[in-house]
Amino acid sequence: MTFDATSASVGGGTGATDGPPKDGPSATGGRVTTAYPRYVAGRVAGAAVSLLAVLVTSFFLFRLIPGDPVKFMTGGRQVSAEQLAAYREQFGLDLPLWQQFADYCGKALTGDLGTSYQFNAPVVDKITEALPNTLLLTGTAFVLYTALGIALGTRSAWRHGRLGDRFHTGLALVLYSLPSFWLGLLLIVTLSVGIGPLPGLFPTGGMESGGEEGFAYVVDVAHHLVLPVVTLVAVEYGQTLLVTRSALLDEMGGDYLTTARAKGLRDDLVRRRHAVPNALLPTVTLIFINLGRTVAGVILVETVFSWPGLGGLFYQALSVPDLPLVQGLFFVFAAAVIVMNTLADLIYPLFDPRVGR
Repeated sequence: MTFDATSASVGGGTGATDGPPKDGPSATGGRVTTAYPRYVAGRVAGAAVSLLAVLVTSFFLFRLIPGDPVKFMTGGRQVSAEQLAAYREQFGLDLPLWQQFADYCGKALTGDLGTSYQFNAPVVDKITEALPNTLLLTGTAFVLYTALGIALGTRSAWRHGRLGDRFHTGLALVLYSLPSFWLGLLLIVTLSVGIGPLPGLFPTGGMESGGEEGFAYVVDVAHHLVLPVVTLVAVEYGQTLLVTRSALLDEMGGDYLTTARAKGLRDDLVRRRHAVPNALLPTVTLIFINLGRTVAGVILVETVFSWPGLGGLFYQALSVPDLPLVQGLFFVFAAAVIVMNTLADLIYPLFDPRVGR
């Protein structure tokens, strides 16, 4: 075969003047450049539709809760029908359901989630007031159980089948299957109330004892944090451990790890520099979902430990029912998870460029 024939066969028979092949680097680069914005737009549009669905669901769902919020606001006192009618008119409960829904959506789009029945204060103000307490509790637990889950999950996968792997996996499964409120109550009984001659070491609930200032206040809050944080870490770290372990086990059979070892890299370097980064994609999803749940708080744990956060506020609003407060909290909880899940989708291409194509 001559040089000209060889050139023609390599170039697809197009010749030198026909330009680069259609599937060459230029076309690929253009395809990636235009594909990622479409990927982002699709994810953002999906998140917007989900938020709209949550807004609609939050209005109709909680109107199925039995109970009359107007009678709660009267405190059980005997009131006339005229007074009840005045309360209903004040909070817009005398309007047709469709009109209440239209008012709710219109105000929600401007950031107004209504006025709480029981506190007679804007819902946004009540959420803003309780949010830092929730972030302190669940944020501290999130950092601890994420770090613990990734570290133990990586170690268990790298030494799978050994005694340590079986122990950590079994313990994670047991703790992850425990109801968080039951574990919280158990810790209160054993470490707060005390058993027999063993005295209680930690407060039974709340966020502070009161009357403390400065560094003493910080120590007091940290003392109240211990049991709820331990409860959350014990229940939640197992999920991160199991996901990390499973993803890393899938990567361990890769040829690139064998190549890295053949180059003389130590086992810990092969794990940290090659295997773990490639196994992080499922863990990233879980981390961002848990980060969204951090904003939502953990309703049962905050209720058990009387922690003054969004979870405890939600439980308190359900018992009325305080419809504007329940609706607002539900929307904030769902929006936090949706936003964080969308952010996880958007950063996937940083770990695997094929995702955004």
